[in-house]
Amino acid sequence: MITERELAAMLSLLDDTDEEVVKSVEGHLLSLGTDAVTLLEKYWDSDADPRVQEKVERLVNIIQFDALKNELIAWKNTPDKDLFEGFYLITRYQYPNLNKQELDNKLNKIKLDAWLELKYDLTALEKVRILNHIFYDVNVFKGDTATYHSPQNSFINTVLERRKGNPISLAIIYSIIAQRLNIPIFGVNLPQHFILAYMDNYPDQPLEYHEEPPRLSPELFSDVMFYINPFNKGLVFSKYNVDEFLRQLRLEPLDSYFLPCSNIEIIKRVVRNLVTAYTQTNQRDKVEQLAQIMETLGGKIDLDAPENPSDLGDEE
Repeated sequence: MITERELAAMLSLLDDTDEEVVKSVEGHLLSLGTDAVTLLEKYWDSDADPRVQEKVERLVNIIQFDALKNELIAWKNTPDKDLFEGFYLITRYQYPNLNKQELDNKLNKIKLDAWLELKYDLTALEKVRILNHIFYDVNVFKGDTATYHSPQNSFINTVLERRKGNPISLAIIYSIIAQRLNIPIFGVNLPQHFILAYMDNYPDQPLEYHEEPPRLSPELFSDVMFYINPFNKGLVFSKYNVDEFLRQLRLEPLDSYFLPCSNIEIIKRVVRNLVTAYTQTNQRDKVEQLAQIMETLGGKIDLDAPENPSDLGDEE
């Protein structure tokens, strides 16, 4: 671990007129990784030279971004691909110092609110009514129609704080709460509007809330009891309504539009929504970084394609 004195000596060279010296110092600092971040941030706060501050800030951003990509690779390679962990990591793109335990505590508080109302012998619809009451009435979550494509709707901390989000962020939080209560509700990757499915016959043993959703074959459509619209106060609807929605969009009714998707596909869609948000505000640097994150997750963002929000993420 580098000492403060050693770091100060190295940072003093960032303003050197010799570019080779500057590159050498930057390369060494980057090689230190996250171990150097705290000291770099402390130095940034104390140094009055805006030129050095700018270079230090850039180094911190590079280190944190590289660390985030490595954590996403590790997450992608885990068997369960915990949905909360994935959403937390994507949020760290914007909020690198985010406290994970505080977020988990907020989710567990909502879970406890619902658990106190649930009974063993309730039907699926009765359970959803209670979840909806706790989620939308007690905790006052709602869809953000005023600033639909705002990036704040795609970060778990700001959605929990503002109690507003887009379809997929609300769906993620809703499904995490449900699964922690052993209620089999999972995300469905419907084009332009992410929804949830309440599953039947999955599985006999208690659910682990971090598990991937069931991998269903097309023959098992009967395992979907009904669908839930998290953006519209948990409205319950049927396969017929999904068919009608797809007909309006003139899209072929693919099996993947009706059955639960994997957690990694959910997180990819969050990334696409962020690409939409930053594309609309002309923040090209963020779009390019998110394209790197998507590649880390095994997907792709075509930076040269026409920028159509409805192709990238959810549409209002």
